[in-house]
Amino acid sequence: MRKLGIPTVQDRTAQMVIREELEQIVDKQFSKDSFGYRPNKSAHQAIKQCRENCMKMDWVIDLDIKSFFDEIDHDLMLKALGHFTKEKHIHLYVARWLKAPIQKKDGSIHSRDKGTPQGGVISPLLANIFLHVVFDKWIENNHPEVKFERYADDIIIHCDNFKQALRTLEAVKARFKQCKLQIKDGKSNIVYCKRNQKKHPPFKVHYVTFDFLGFTFKPRMVKGYFGNFHLGFTPSISRKRQKRINQTLFKMKLHRMVHLRLPDLAGIIAEKVRGWINYYGKVRMSELHYVFRFLNMRLAKWVRNKYRRFRRKHWFFAYKWLQETAKHYPNLFVHWQYGFMP
Repeated sequence: MRKLGIPTVQDRTAQMVIREELEQIVDKQFSKDSFGYRPNKSAHQAIKQCRENCMKMDWVIDLDIKSFFDEIDHDLMLKALGHFTKEKHIHLYVARWLKAPIQKKDGSIHSRDKGTPQGGVISPLLANIFLHVVFDKWIENNHPEVKFERYADDIIIHCDNFKQALRTLEAVKARFKQCKLQIKDGKSNIVYCKRNQKKHPPFKVHYVTFDFLGFTFKPRMVKGYFGNFHLGFTPSISRKRQKRINQTLFKMKLHRMVHLRLPDLAGIIAEKVRGWINYYGKVRMSELHYVFRFLNMRLAKWVRNKYRRFRRKHWFFAYKWLQETAKHYPNLFVHWQYGFMP
């Protein structure tokens, strides 16, 4: 679990000022393959580039850094900062924020020599600075034959063949160890990007899918420009994220809000649903049916609790009532507007 840092109002204001000043200095020096927490960069751009690279290169290293934000060494962090700026006031402020002691639940105060507390305004920028020196610049200089995408501490590396992937993974492990970071062995895998039904590697492959920024990349049949189907290696919302969204909907307990009308429920969930569609619906929106089928079932449960005539009947009758309502008011819920009808 990451340590949560709650800065004071004064510290938060100072962090915002320093972040804006520092961002002007460092962002233009960052790699084009770094997408996280940067102006004019987005997760969707990272996903698009990852998809394009998966179509060009057969192998992927799915890197998982162990407790990254908790393990950043302060001395190395300040050294990395020195690659970008020598401004004393920036170094003084950053050192102060990094080394601020932590108060635990029992009231005891503990000093720190590593980690950037989650919650700090400047923490994402510091993480980008650290990994630019530790990973981005290093791999561009030492392994120019590979390609990569990085979003904060989520890293995907693309290789042409399995031997190259093995060599690169071992080199990255050694580099991270040198910089006091660890790779999770059980979760950092070499993945085969199967996109040709006739092409097979000369050995059994254990991993043929990987997750990146909430999307699962795996072999799927895709429609070509001329209407023909072929095997591709494409992303869609991951099962893990689907389950997380369903848990969010479950915890909202919509079925108990019987004092509200159906349009009121639509208003309560509209912002969340629109956010999910805008993020996960960019690629293979149809895969969201699992999420919105669950939401429609929750709404049917609300109908059953709201109206007495459905309480002793099978849930199917409440669902059928919801279907009729959706036919008459197809724009009532955001997900109905996108075709995810009950």
